[in-house]
Amino acid sequence: DVQLQASGGGLVQAGRSLRLSCVVSGFTGGDYLAGWFRQAPGQEREQVACISSTSPEHYEASVKGRFTVSSDNAKNTVYLQMDNLKPEDTALYYCAAGTGYSENDFDLWGQGTQVTVSS
Repeated sequence: DVQLQASGGGLVQAGRSLRLSCVVSGFTGGDYLAGWFRQAPGQEREQVACISSTSPEHYEASVKGRFTVSSDNAKNTVYLQMDNLKPEDTALYYCAAGTGYSENDFDLWGQGTQVTVSS
């Protein structure tokens, strides 16, 4: 079975950085997209960024220029580098894998990792 394990969350002050990691195990290949999503209390889950081997990276508008998604295929790991963090970035962050850009296309999910940004 494919499993995704996210880590790297924490409590930081506004303006600082964090890097989230998502280790993918049991993956046997194929053109999958890896994505990062987040959900703040009382809000719907939203896609933050996604990456695939065949398409450019995609970012949600509010994180463009601050977040960078990348992958290390040798380590089966997807990263989300988050710079210049803002309090509104506070959320539970999830990594996921799927076959399309729509959230409904992501059918493999990891557990969340909490990111809290203080002002």
